[in-house]
Amino acid sequence: MPFKPIQAAIAILVGLIIWFVIPVPNGVTPEAWHMLALFIATIVAIIGKVLPIGAIAIIAVMLVALTGVTNDSPKDAIADALSSYSSPLIWLIGIAVMISRGLIKTGLGRRIAYYFISIFGKKTIGVAYSLSAAELMIAPITPSNTARGGGIIHPIMRSIAQSFHSTPEEGTQNKIGRYLAMVNYHANPITSGMFITATAPNPLVVDLVNKATGSEIQLSWTTWAVAMFIPGMLCLLLMPLVIYLIYPPDVKVTPDAKQFAKDNLSEMGQVSTQEKIMLGVFALMLILWANIPALIFGEQLSVDATTTAFIGLTALILTGVLTWDDVLKEKSAWDTIVWFGALIMMASYLNKLGLVGWFSSNIESMIGVIGVGWIGAVVILTLVYLYIHYFFASTTAHITALFAAFYAVGLSLGAPPMLYALILAAAGNIMMTLTHYATGTAPVIFNSGYVTLGEWWIIGAIMSVVNLVVWIGAGLIWWKLLGYY
Repeated sequence: MPFKPIQAAIAILVGLIIWFVIPVPNGVTPEAWHMLALFIATIVAIIGKVLPIGAIAIIAVMLVALTGVTNDSPKDAIADALSSYSSPLIWLIGIAVMISRGLIKTGLGRRIAYYFISIFGKKTIGVAYSLSAAELMIAPITPSNTARGGGIIHPIMRSIAQSFHSTPEEGTQNKIGRYLAMVNYHANPITSGMFITATAPNPLVVDLVNKATGSEIQLSWTTWAVAMFIPGMLCLLLMPLVIYLIYPPDVKVTPDAKQFAKDNLSEMGQVSTQEKIMLGVFALMLILWANIPALIFGEQLSVDATTTAFIGLTALILTGVLTWDDVLKEKSAWDTIVWFGALIMMASYLNKLGLVGWFSSNIESMIGVIGVGWIGAVVILTLVYLYIHYFFASTTAHITALFAAFYAVGLSLGAPPMLYALILAAAGNIMMTLTHYATGTAPVIFNSGYVTLGEWWIIGAIMSVVNLVVWIGAGLIWWKLLGYY
């Protein structure tokens, strides 16, 4: 069958029970409740991987239009169901995924990683920092964290481990491979949290914050990058040391790694014209995303973040770095546009139909009884929001299902909007550390066999605490200096 029948039956059953069996609560409209039924059924289907997420999104769009939960008019209902596909955020992330194909096609991503290793690869921990630095360098234009950590960095990490005869097949993974695999993975959530364009769900957070605050808080690319840079860098500097202390590699000195990287750089040859163009486009996009022309010459030269992405893609097409066939073949980009639009639409209408407000007011009342104030409430909500990810196999599904409600509760209890948005945004990436199914990068690295399930979960739990304490702790100081609360 083209879908998983048991998981599909569960998703359908959940939706039907909410729609027909559970009474509509007081204070909730039938339309809002029915949208919730469709939404939860969609999330259950995504978690159960009934079909690829894009296919599930198409079905969700069809059901929203067919059932008329947003509008009685069939014409207006389909317009509502398709409303989010005009969102610039959706196109920002989709176009950025297409652009990231250039890093792989030109070999620039590999060259950056080998370059760092050729400089800092004398010791194992130096190799680890080199992999982390390469992650950081390419993060701003690789919104698929799976492509970045699993598709670009992981093959390099495995090649280095194999050059030291550290492989699961030989039973020698502890020599160097296990440690580098852990660093390879745990750099991924940190860099994902540092830029809006470093992972697909981040623009969703931007959209939900914007809607929840009535456009009072609009997280631009620059605002996000500046706010997350100091906490993210501290986590990135600390992470290889923490893993080194808990699961130290047997081989601690790796002079061969530098030579291995130099040999690969030599094999790649001189920097090609296409790599230079890719690097130039990369630099141009960072300059425009950081709004530097507007800062120097005035707001008339300000360029929207999504427009910047289109400029980058256009430049790569016109210079021949990417062909239109390359763009068409970038399935993950088109897939992201499809499912992203559907999930944003459903989340938006849950808010418009009043369900998020109803839910948040009830949670607010429950926390209010405890009498912990907004600070205590934010602590409780953040911890629950982060660690409930043990029950999710998708950060997108998690954020779509819970962010708006948790954010609304915090705001209603008095949390500063900007501060709480940054805290939940950070937690939404830190939660990737937890399990071997937490995000798309996890199964890629876990399935290579360097880390056992027990080791993965132990280091995941430890790193979640370390990252949360460092990120929020440093963030509170940094964000106060920035005047965000």
